[in-house]
Amino acid sequence: MSPEPPAVPRGPRPRDTAEELQLALGMLVRQMRAAAGGGVSLSQMSVLKRLDRLGPCTASELARAEKIRPQSVIATVNSLQADGLVVRTPHPTDGRRLPISLTPEGRALVRERREAGHGRLAELITERLTDAEQRMLADAVPLLRRLAED
Repeated sequence: MSPEPPAVPRGPRPRDTAEELQLALGMLVRQMRAAAGGGVSLSQMSVLKRLDRLGPCTASELARAEKIRPQSVIATVNSLQADGLVVRTPHPTDGRRLPISLTPEGRALVRERREAGHGRLAELITERLTDAEQRMLADAVPLLRRLAED
């Protein structure tokens, strides 16, 4: 009887990796949110950040970008407008469109939340990871971005 061939080492199973990644990312997001403080909901902050990145958008454009129903975006925008964080202005050439844009207060809130969240994450990276681990994490970021892209 011939000996069995040696077992070929296998990498981690994608489903196990996916589960661990989802748990780890959720924990990181919660820590960043806690560092950034409250004041607005996650969906409101998502719309504010999207407007900060893209500039003025209609509710339809925001709904497509956020992959949610226009009615949901309108409710979110209405509450943000009531809080003075966004404003609707008539389109210069198309009277049917009402682009939504950040107010100075909305822009300041996005900046503050971004800095607080990034600051906390940078602290965690510095405190908990070795230099070699920090390089590995930096190398993994483009891979994570590819997973997140449409």
